[in-house]
This record gives sequence, C-alpha cells and structure tokens, in this order.
Amino acid sequence: MKKTMLVQALVLAAASLAFGAHADTLKKIKDSGSVTMGVRESSGAMSYTLGDGKYAGFHFDVCSRVLGDIQKSLGLAKLDIKYQPVTSQNRIPLVQNGTVDIECGSTTNNATRQKDVAFAVTTYVEEVRIAVKANSGITSIAQLNGRNVATTTGTTSVQLLRKHEKATGVDFKEVFGKDHADSFLLLESGRADAFVMDGQILAGNIAKAKNPADFKIVGEVLSVEPIAIMIRKDDPAFKKAVDGSITAMMKSGDIAKLYDKWFMQPIPPANTKVGLALSDATKAAWANPNDKPLEEYAAKK
Repeated sequence: MKKTMLVQALVLAAASLAFGAHADTLKKIKDSGSVTMGVRESSGAMSYTLGDGKYAGFHFDVCSRVLGDIQKSLGLAKLDIKYQPVTSQNRIPLVQNGTVDIECGSTTNNATRQKDVAFAVTTYVEEVRIAVKANSGITSIAQLNGRNVATTTGTTSVQLLRKHEKATGVDFKEVFGKDHADSFLLLESGRADAFVMDGQILAGNIAKAKNPADFKIVGEVLSVEPIAIMIRKDDPAFKKAVDGSITAMMKSGDIAKLYDKWFMQPIPPANTKVGLALSDATKAAWANPNDKPLEEYAAKK
C-alpha cells in the first residue's frame, strides 16, 4: 500500500514538474479552445453545486467573468469551460499538475501555499469563526473543553484549532469532515458540538439547513484570512490576465454587485439569504488590489 502511494506521489510530482516547466495557460486555452475551472461543492456562497453538473457562487461568477475576458483577449469565438469539483485536500495538486487551470473555491492565500501555487489578487477577506447549535450555551472557544469540534480536512482551520488549543490549554477532540457540507452534518447530527471554519462557509451552510434558527455563529474571530482564486505558479502572463480582469471588476463596481447578489440577496436553490454584510477588510482589499499572504495580514493585527 505504501509503495503504491509512493509511486502515485512520484507520478504526480513528475507531471507537475513537466507542466510547471512549460506553464503557459493562455497558450493551452487558445490551442485547445477549452479551460478547466476548479469548483467546490459546498463552500458557502463562494462556490457550491446546484446538482446536475451545475455550479454557482460569488467566486464562480468572478471566474466566469475572468474567463469571458480571456476568451475575448485570445480572439476565441467559443470557449468550452469544463468544471472539475475539488476538495480542500486535492485542490493544490490538481492545479499543479495541469488538471485544473483556475481554482474558484474558497482557498486561503498563505506563504506555505505560495511555494506551490500562485494566487490572483484577493477578492474576499475572511474571518474564521465557530458555529454551534443555538441551544448549546457555547459562546467562546474556551467552552469547548472536552467537546468534539468539527473542521474540514485540508483547511487552515485545522492549524488554527491546534494553535488555539495549545495557547489556552483547552482540550477538545477534532472530528473531520471530508468537505464543508460533511463537517456541518457532524454539527447538525450532534456528532460534533461546534464547527470551526470561514465565517461565510458557516453562514452559507446554516442558511441551507432545514432549520437555520437552530444554529448560530459565536465567539472570537480566530483569524483574518485573504481568500483568492488560485492558479499555477510561474505563469506570469496568465496571472496578469486574471489579475487584470478582477481589478477591472473592482474599479467598475461589478465585484461589489456580485457580492451583494451572493451574500445579501436570496440565493438558489432554496432562495435563502446568507446575510453577511461587506466587511471593511474586504473593501480595503478591493481599493488596493494585492496578493499578500495571510502572514502579512496577521502581522498587522
């Protein structure tokens, strides 16, 4: 088993190196007339599935606009957009090896990930929070001692939980969902007492729950994180095209309209409202477009 996993890892690494050495995504798109967008199935209002191979969300719309601009710039009469569902665990390898050209989920831009991939300018600044059942009596992370806490495998929230546990002496058991919907189900079913994740993902899953009033977001902000669209490293032409399109949306006010559409208005499939007002941190990121990692945000706190 270990030998098989090692072989698979070596094959993936070789494919990544082979593609990375000649990364020219614009040429790949122009030559093939197609592009592959990485999408999430339950990343709150950022990116989620509607079923039957259809996807929606704030980042999904932003990426669709970006690809429309790239199609025009390349002079393509038609662009075939393929959708590849990704998870927190496989999203980076799939971008590295060329399977996914542009990942439009809810990925935190941090220094460690920047060693493997590149990020477009920040489109959303996230606050990591705690969701609990409304009748639980839990109001802060200090009250999680001896409890089961859910988070999603492969996310930065796992690291935050461990750091916070070490710092405060709170002893809790981590339970992992394979994706955000799975993690929320752990909370909903009572197998977890809390779910720690990006605030908009928590709010989005609560909005889609059978009884949204049964849940609430509580406690201190555990981290402030820049969320951005992810692309391959060492492909400056593609990054310039993606950044240019997003920056134009920021200047025109179109990105603010998309934010309002996905976070302040009723959204499909249940026509529920996430209800997360635009934060000052996100406004600042739009006013001064940048691809600074999480660590630079943390240093300013």
